[in-house]
Amino acid sequence: MAKEFTFTYEERLNMAAQTAEILTEEIGLKGDAIQAVHLIPELETGHISLEDVESQYGESVSRILHGLDRIHQLYEKNPAVETENFRNLLLSFAEDMRVILIMIADRVNLMRQIRDSQDDEAKRAVSLEAAYLYAPLAHKLGLYKLKSELEDLSLKYLEHDAYYLIREKLNATKASRDAYIDRFIKPVEEKVKAAGIKCHIKGRTKSIHSIWQKMKKQKCDFEGVYDLFAIRIIIDCPEAQEKMQCWQAYSIVTDMYQPNPKRLRDWLSVPKSNGYESLHITVLGPEQKWVEVQIRTERMDEIAERGVAAHWRYKGVKGETGLDEWLTGIRTMLESADGLEAMDQFKMDLYEDEVFVFTPKGDLYKFPLGSTVLDFAYHIHSKLGNQCTGGRINGKVVSIRQELKSGDQVEVLTSTNQKPRQEWLKIVKTSRAKSKIRLALKETQVKDGLFAKEMLERKFKNRKLEMEESAMFHVIKKMGYKEVSDFYKSIAEGVLDTNAVIEKYLEIKEGEKVPTGDNVARSAEEFILDETKAGLNLPVNDDVLIIDRNLKGIDYQLARCCSPIYGDNVFGFVTINGGIKIHRVDCPNAPELRRRYGYRIVKAKWSGKGASQYSITLRVIGNDDIGIVNNLTSIISKDEKLVLRSINIDSHDGLFSGNLEVMVNDTMRLEGLIKKLRTVKGVKQVERI
Repeated sequence: MAKEFTFTYEERLNMAAQTAEILTEEIGLKGDAIQAVHLIPELETGHISLEDVESQYGESVSRILHGLDRIHQLYEKNPAVETENFRNLLLSFAEDMRVILIMIADRVNLMRQIRDSQDDEAKRAVSLEAAYLYAPLAHKLGLYKLKSELEDLSLKYLEHDAYYLIREKLNATKASRDAYIDRFIKPVEEKVKAAGIKCHIKGRTKSIHSIWQKMKKQKCDFEGVYDLFAIRIIIDCPEAQEKMQCWQAYSIVTDMYQPNPKRLRDWLSVPKSNGYESLHITVLGPEQKWVEVQIRTERMDEIAERGVAAHWRYKGVKGETGLDEWLTGIRTMLESADGLEAMDQFKMDLYEDEVFVFTPKGDLYKFPLGSTVLDFAYHIHSKLGNQCTGGRINGKVVSIRQELKSGDQVEVLTSTNQKPRQEWLKIVKTSRAKSKIRLALKETQVKDGLFAKEMLERKFKNRKLEMEESAMFHVIKKMGYKEVSDFYKSIAEGVLDTNAVIEKYLEIKEGEKVPTGDNVARSAEEFILDETKAGLNLPVNDDVLIIDRNLKGIDYQLARCCSPIYGDNVFGFVTINGGIKIHRVDCPNAPELRRRYGYRIVKAKWSGKGASQYSITLRVIGNDDIGIVNNLTSIISKDEKLVLRSINIDSHDGLFSGNLEVMVNDTMRLEGLIKKLRTVKGVKQVERI
């Protein structure tokens, strides 16, 4: 029952009885399904539980009610019901097909009951669901009468004026339309029977909803819709003569009336994938009116009426061959006495190879059975997949390996530190995820390989060694690697130690030397640690730059683009030749370096106490007053720890601007200088550049 409307217990009991009547008369359901419908109000009000139902009424009735409860939970996720995926998910959620049939009957009953309701918003919501979900389901099951009623009532509530306009027009033209149908049928029937073809011919007016759709599609008014009705010629003949007699009837009709060749639909020679067989042709009848004629046999008509859903794809709603065939079987089971017994044991298994899941926003996606959270992440976006650390399914945190189940609501959890791994290829099920993982692994391998190569070259340089390519190829081969990329990958992953590589390189380059003289191996206990050389007894006023993981004594250069000094927040950038350049964190080039070469960034920080002097440039702007430059330079000259290296001043329109290049020890002294310069009368701005 739609949640937009509320009913009293007595009203629900009455509606349950009315729904049961629809199920019995229109669909042909009996037994457990009817019993389940009568128990719905009792279950909703808590008068009885599913356990009580199973013990008192049996497992079949309990299963039907459990299926209805699952559908209710599905609705709580608020998905987009107009999607084909949602229709399929709804079917997969129904453990017993009778659940879907009960829902259709219940919605037909609800649409009838809300006719006089004043709640237009709720009426609209219920009608939209009827049009997008329940009418197509009814059509697919061959419940054409209920399907037309759902569509017409939806139009009545959604497009009130259009509905009543068409209804009035149909009522006004009913007599003349019936007379015209008789005038058309009579001569055709005479000629067909005269040819020895046993048949009966009937005419039917199209539904209000169908006429409204044609008016919108053709952009015309009611009078512009020429095929308000269709004529159906149903032939009674042996199966072996079906095609011959259908084409014979077709020939008779097209000899009598001019056909429109563009409107010929031959589903006789090549039936639709869902099994529908028929000949459709539109001819120009008496009074120059176009009439649609459908020619089929009793067998074909029976198959069409039993739920193969002849017009399912023809009307533009996509379906699957397997589903059409399966639903035909269900319809057959419902119509046979033995079928009702078989239905008790029936469970939905058509979609056993697919699962349907929701995003937190209610969007619905379809995946192969066995797909995982990682598949879901890559389906949404490559970046989401690459950074996926797990997920949250129905509010519960799970791993990336967690398999998805139909109806799951999935949220992806990520981390910027996460990277794709080779074993992920065994976790995912979809080819889409596999290809994205392979691409990410390839990019990572190239990036890590370049970093490993640069790191190895830097190690060689630190040890004052020149790395020769030919010798390195020999080393790579000696260490058991067939591919250069695999060699550098091992270094990047920490599997291979760079020191071991250098030792192997020296061994190959110089050969193993026999220990002689000072080269004799001795115990480490004979040596005394030179703390000064080790950097452990540094003077307290020495500048020390600690790079990466507490590494000291590494060669570095201060970048000219930002001129860092002692006390600045800095980072290191590994250059191509292996050296390290120190940049300020707020360097104008820092964002680009981090974006393009993040793998070459290393941490760096100052230690000790600033003693060295660094060159910095200050930009000064102010009024061009007499003596202002002297005042600026005198502040610098009075501080014995500051050295003015150069000054460049430009004057224009009473303002001056200039650059002062000053040698300072650290950021504290720099900040003090800037504060003093800003106190000079006439100075408007002082900033470091």
